[in-house]
Amino acid sequence: MAPPPPPSPVRGRRRPRTVKIVVTGPFDAGKTTFIRTISEITVLSTEREVSDHDVHGHGRTTVAMDFGRITVGSDVALYLFGTPGQDRFEFMWDILAEGMLGFVLLVDASRPGSYLEGRRVRDHFEALADVPSIVVINKAAGRDPDEAVAETRRELEVPDDVPVLVADVRNRDDVKRALITFLRTVQARLRRAPEDANVGTA
Repeated sequence: MAPPPPPSPVRGRRRPRTVKIVVTGPFDAGKTTFIRTISEITVLSTEREVSDHDVHGHGRTTVAMDFGRITVGSDVALYLFGTPGQDRFEFMWDILAEGMLGFVLLVDASRPGSYLEGRRVRDHFEALADVPSIVVINKAAGRDPDEAVAETRRELEVPDDVPVLVADVRNRDDVKRALITFLRTVQARLRRAPEDANVGTA
């Protein structure tokens, strides 16, 4: 016997419009935690244990991607795709970047090497697509937020129009604030688009 047909959608109810945001950054910057903290669904994660032979020595790392979702209002669903942080899984960056609205770059303020790696990651994604982005500084407990932002802008050479903010990615309010900042950055880019299109025209 054939299975019954699926129920008809409720008349007048629209499915939320979906947009894709990539959450990227160096190894152990907090990408998986960022997505798990805010996602309204169980996060699809491809983590595995890091062996002693790995560069960073211990812990867990994403080997393909993390995936989560958060609905904003009633009409927009943000699909969050977390990238692997280690160089050997870098081929996944280009795959996950396809169709992205923009990206969130996480850096680890407790590890100096994170800035150098973060600069390389940011350059890579900026070369893939001209899209909005923000930088989130994680693990900055005990530091002056203004100093952390200034150091990050300097080390990553972040343009003035790209927001940089401090957040604890374990805190839902902090992650929500970061995503709201990202969406406002997208809106600002859209408002500027008509002006940019008129530049150089008679």
